[in-house]
Amino acid sequence: MNTPALSVRHNHFLHGGATAIPRPRSIATSTSPFRVRMSLQENGPSVAVVGVTGAVGQEFLSVLSDREFPYRSLKLLASKRSAGKSMKFEDRLYTVEELTEDSFEGIDIALFSAGGSISKKFGPLAAQKGTIVVDNSSAFRMDENVPLVIPEVNPEAMAHVKLGSGKGALIANPNCSTIICLMAVTPLHRRAKVKRMVVSTYQAASGAGAAAMEELVQQTREVLEGKEPTCNIFNQQYAFNLFSHNAPVQPNGYNEEEMKLVKETRKIWNDMDVKVTATCIRVPVMRAHAESVNLQFEKPLDEDTARDILKNAPGIIIIDDRASNRFPTPLEVSNKDDVAVGRVRRDVSQDGDYGLDIFVCGDQIRKGAALNAIQIAEMLL
Repeated sequence: MNTPALSVRHNHFLHGGATAIPRPRSIATSTSPFRVRMSLQENGPSVAVVGVTGAVGQEFLSVLSDREFPYRSLKLLASKRSAGKSMKFEDRLYTVEELTEDSFEGIDIALFSAGGSISKKFGPLAAQKGTIVVDNSSAFRMDENVPLVIPEVNPEAMAHVKLGSGKGALIANPNCSTIICLMAVTPLHRRAKVKRMVVSTYQAASGAGAAAMEELVQQTREVLEGKEPTCNIFNQQYAFNLFSHNAPVQPNGYNEEEMKLVKETRKIWNDMDVKVTATCIRVPVMRAHAESVNLQFEKPLDEDTARDILKNAPGIIIIDDRASNRFPTPLEVSNKDDVAVGRVRRDVSQDGDYGLDIFVCGDQIRKGAALNAIQIAEMLL
């Protein structure tokens, strides 16, 4: 039976459906047979995408194309169920292959987004074959031998990993909430040193994958039509509702998502003494997470200086218009690379200029996952 070709360019749910603002294109989209793609280069690395049919896997391809990442070959890998499907990428038709132990022969860089169990099984196997693995799961994040990297924050953590050395390696992509938070907070931390950080997150359906995004659309229609909502991905109504993040709750009362923010921040900053607490909430937003962050500093930092620091920070845009009451929203950052920061203000509960509140929004699939991983890969070139 012939399987219809899948295009990474036109997925309704991955790109936000009718609610999304248009994706900015940094490249032409002509399908002329005479067009030459600059990203397909003989001297580029061989690249494999693991979990290519998932939300982040397809975003990997979009980001590779948008940033014209150089590659000499591309291998698309997924489960046995997806093997054999055709996928069009940059005017070429690829066949999705089943992920096996032999999938990484001759592969220089592998981008993984297929879940922790798959990463734990196949990540080390790929590294043993000389592949540098950039893994988007939580499988290796807290392994002291695996760098946990946000390129704008701690690129030095992967300085020992060299492409073309013949030695494979594992590099972990932080959790999406951690990436979005630390993109905004780290420039301030470098100036005034954060003593304590309190984070409240408002996390989109995209964090739970394409199926959750589809279910949010389906539930919204059902509720508006007066029907009982379908609850397959979450065990409660998502549309027109919000609830505590669905990650398992640990004995200390924090769920796993909240503890990721605590532990990953300490590792990335290489500071085991920084105090971090978090409350993570699912909200009925298609894609892009929002976070309210309260900061306590060792050194004074006034809001005007903080705003200037953020304006000059890479990967950050400021949306902080008090007069118009205009601040970051998930819609404004959906399908965008930059993390938006606003509501920059002195914490009036603290004396002097030792505390700030900020509000942060970032695209969970983009900078919170695929873009960060590909920026890591770019550092290897």
